[in-house]
Amino acid sequence: MSDLGAGFGYLIKGQRWAFGHGRWFGFGLLPALVTLVLYAGALVGLGYGADDLAGWVTPFADDWSSPWQSLLRGTLVVLVFVLGLFLAVITFTAVTLLVGQPFYESLSEEVDRSEGGEVPESGLPLWRELWISARDSVRILVRVAVYGVLLFALGFVPVIGQTVIPALGFCVSGYFLAEELTAVALQRRGMVLKDRLVLLRGRRTMVLGFGVPLVLAFLVPLVAVFLMPGAVAGATLMVRELTATPGNGPEPSPVPAPHSLRKA
Repeated sequence: MSDLGAGFGYLIKGQRWAFGHGRWFGFGLLPALVTLVLYAGALVGLGYGADDLAGWVTPFADDWSSPWQSLLRGTLVVLVFVLGLFLAVITFTAVTLLVGQPFYESLSEEVDRSEGGEVPESGLPLWRELWISARDSVRILVRVAVYGVLLFALGFVPVIGQTVIPALGFCVSGYFLAEELTAVALQRRGMVLKDRLVLLRGRRTMVLGFGVPLVLAFLVPLVAVFLMPGAVAGATLMVRELTATPGNGPEPSPVPAPHSLRKA
């Protein structure tokens, strides 16, 4: 099986695991549901304000004749909303994982336990884990924001901006979404952000196979809530392969490995 198919396979296996463990599925729904309500309100606000924003940033088009004014501002409204969705998909996972850190860490541990072998633990107090997760999420979101601004600007390029750029946006979203989800299991294995990124770059195709379909699914209202427990489970299953196969990046630190995390 190709890495692309293997990544998608882990996504499916994770969903099967979650739906097959009803207690853990319900356990993982709570943080995603809280976050969804917050994000739904933000996106509704963006939808209502996008027209005013488009008019505010294009005052030079006030005297343009139809259809050019409508075409410019309509395109800008679409791009603003697409950018909002792009950022929402990425930040939704980051915020949900931060809100539900104890929930998803316990779920990830249970996945490891059900698969046999060692069950890695970070050995850190909860407040320290929350701090590391928040700090790393901010670092990832800065990277995402840079890509988002670049893709937003390229969206104005005729033809490419309406075809290639959205596809690249989904790939970028999927990659970093997978990074956020695998961080739960990799952080328990003592891996800092830099090492996690190196590890994932070594199997980029597998990561995209896992993350891109999940991004597309997350665009459907409420789906993100129901897929989050399985997404964490699938990411943990994928991490087990990534850290068990030689040559795919830095070896994880001995477990438990609080020392390496304290250096982060």
